Amino acid sequence: MYLKEGCSLMLKMRKPSIPFVLSTNPIPNFLPQNEQNTKDTVTIEESEVLSRLKNENDILLALQYFKSIANSRSFKHTPLTYGKMIEKLGREGEMDAVQYLLLQMKLEKVSCSEDSFICLIKSYTQAGAAEQALKTFYRINEFGCEPTVRIYNHLLDALLSENRFHMINPIYENMKKDGLEPNVYTYNILLKALCKNNSLVGARRLLEEMSKKGCEPDNVSYTTVISFLCKYGKVKEARDLVLKFIPSVSVYNALISGYCGGGKTREALEFLDEMNGRNIAPNVITYTIILNSLADYGYIELSLAILAKMFVQGCEPNAHTFTSLIKGLSLKGRLVEAFDVLSQMIDYGVFPNEVTYNTLIRGFCLAANMDNALSILNKMDENDCLPNIRTFSILIDGFAKSGNLVGASEIWNMMISRGFCPNVISYTSMIDVLCKNSMFNEAYSLVTTMVTDNCPPNMVTFNTFIKGLCAKGKVDWAMELFDEMEKYDCIPNVTTYNEVLDGLYKTNNYNRAFELVSEMKERGLKFNLVTYNTILHGFCSCGKLEEARRLFGRMIIEGINPDSFTLNILVHAYSKHGKVEYATRLMELMSKARLRPDRIAYTSLICGLSEHIGLEAGSNYLRRMISEGIFPDISIWNFLVRCLIRKIGYAGGADYMNAILATKSDEET
Repeated sequence: MYLKEGCSLMLKMRKPSIPFVLSTNPIPNFLPQNEQNTKDTVTIEESEVLSRLKNENDILLALQYFKSIANSRSFKHTPLTYGKMIEKLGREGEMDAVQYLLLQMKLEKVSCSEDSFICLIKSYTQAGAAEQALKTFYRINEFGCEPTVRIYNHLLDALLSENRFHMINPIYENMKKDGLEPNVYTYNILLKALCKNNSLVGARRLLEEMSKKGCEPDNVSYTTVISFLCKYGKVKEARDLVLKFIPSVSVYNALISGYCGGGKTREALEFLDEMNGRNIAPNVITYTIILNSLADYGYIELSLAILAKMFVQGCEPNAHTFTSLIKGLSLKGRLVEAFDVLSQMIDYGVFPNEVTYNTLIRGFCLAANMDNALSILNKMDENDCLPNIRTFSILIDGFAKSGNLVGASEIWNMMISRGFCPNVISYTSMIDVLCKNSMFNEAYSLVTTMVTDNCPPNMVTFNTFIKGLCAKGKVDWAMELFDEMEKYDCIPNVTTYNEVLDGLYKTNNYNRAFELVSEMKERGLKFNLVTYNTILHGFCSCGKLEEARRLFGRMIIEGINPDSFTLNILVHAYSKHGKVEYATRLMELMSKARLRPDRIAYTSLICGLSEHIGLEAGSNYLRRMISEGIFPDISIWNFLVRCLIRKIGYAGGADYMNAILATKSDEET
């Protein structure tokens, strides 16, 4: 087993611009052979040039043809042919060549059409250069083109695509100064800008302004506002707005998505009846949103009912519908059924995509069933669905979780051989499995490789590495890595501190651990449940019970609900050190808080009471333990028997134990 050398990530370099020089010598190869030998100049029709440019997929050949006829006397380029060439260059991102064409048009006094200028703005938008589009717009008159509502709309959309909200309103005001009336598309762009800028009040006002100016909001207008209201948790306000107009299915989909996103899936189901009452037929998106939400919350039977309803209503499910159901079944561990859904969707003529396969693979990985996960990978190849980087990352992580270095390495090598560059997830998973196999030097080497390959390690990478080191007792190395994190622009978070603290406490390095706790407070890091449990365990391990008590109080005040692990730590510590009254009180307090004590808590308390108070006190909790359906293991019986022998001798101890057991049925015993 070995790791192949990872392929370096290619830095995205700006591709060289296409040279755009109109030479003085025509290129005759683009003219038909019989026309090349003709002394008279052949006139080429505009339609022929447009057809040639449109059908030429190679941008270099198209440009060469464009230049050749420009330098011949057979054709003079028109606004349409310039526009077509601008469109093709823009799609390729060749904006320098586009600027040259604009200059050439200006010199030849060829006016730029509205469509050509819109194409120019679209090209800048695609290249992420909205500001350059704006600068070119300010020179629009130089190119013989007048501003129109359509041009303004595309310019506003370009600015919106880069969230340049501060530029949008001045352009809108400039549009009105030019005497141009905004249309519904203009308003929809402005609505989206207001919503994205979290100005929902402004969006509501703009809806009213549209109606007053006789430009009635359309489905896009309402869908935009409803979507953003739901996004910001204002589902009731969105619901009230829907009642004020006749909505379309897209508006209902936005509303249902908002309710499902807020966990109100059952309320979302009621909208199906409301839609039918308003003669609005739910579509595949409607049903899929609801089915996906039900699956996420584990309501599998309801999800299946929605799928059945789709068939009854004649609404064909798509790949996303089936994928949502597969995800829900996988999360519930019902992987056989999830696999059956995969087969059924193929039977229905719906072909799984990479997301579908990845979902099922992830389900098998979570169940540690790597053989079936690999079989799904093979099924992808059989069905001509190419795995992507996420597919390989899921598989590597699956093998890493079980510590299977050979399996993880084989998938890594397969990923590299198929031309994929590792991402931060696959790197982190490999570091995890290397640590589990105590190959820490190799893990550290991968961290340096990540930097070299322009895939820098993130917080999860370091937390995984530090956890792996601490788990194997390499706490000093973990501390060195902890100190190195800032060198990689990673600031330790609460999870990082939790892992290091756990390692320090386990190696009895209490002083350094307490220093880190103080450091966390100084940095203003908020403790979570894991932090509190880790520190409590540390305090209890070194006998600092008073500090543990105060920390537990702070935990409650900050609204962090203790779990069974918290209870077990404290009950064990108090019982061990003879403070059984505190342990007893804590057990009662937790029971009132509906935190049911488990076998570990009862064992600690029974042993503490028997040792420091008396066997009768311990046996009372033993009876209570059994009455709650928690049955003692062999260790507690051995402890109690030893106590009885010490207290009253072997024969008396046996009689006493028999008396306790007689209070319960044979089955419970």
